[in-house]
Amino acid sequence: MSETTPPAIEVHLPEPPLTKFERERRAFYRLLPELLNTHRGQYVAIHEEQVVDSGPERLPVAMRVLERIGPADIYVGLVSVEPRQVYRSGVRRDLGRRQVGP
Repeated sequence: MSETTPPAIEVHLPEPPLTKFERERRAFYRLLPELLNTHRGQYVAIHEEQVVDSGPERLPVAMRVLERIGPADIYVGLVSVEPRQVYRSGVRRDLGRRQVGP
């Protein structure tokens, strides 16, 4: 006598809405091919899915935009073909060993 397995239940939950920051980040990557022609090597600030400022340094670009529009989520990215360089501190922490007592 063979037992049959009931069919798997499929659950389809709606995707949570994107945050404003995530929408701005996605807009940056959607606009990137065009930005490579117009802003290569520059940082661009994205607000409301549009370029609102640009310049050679990230922080001044962000500060100018936030000064103009007030506190809001924006995305500031470097227009480049190469991926952003990852910086590491060099500090390592071994989470496997714990010291007990003094």
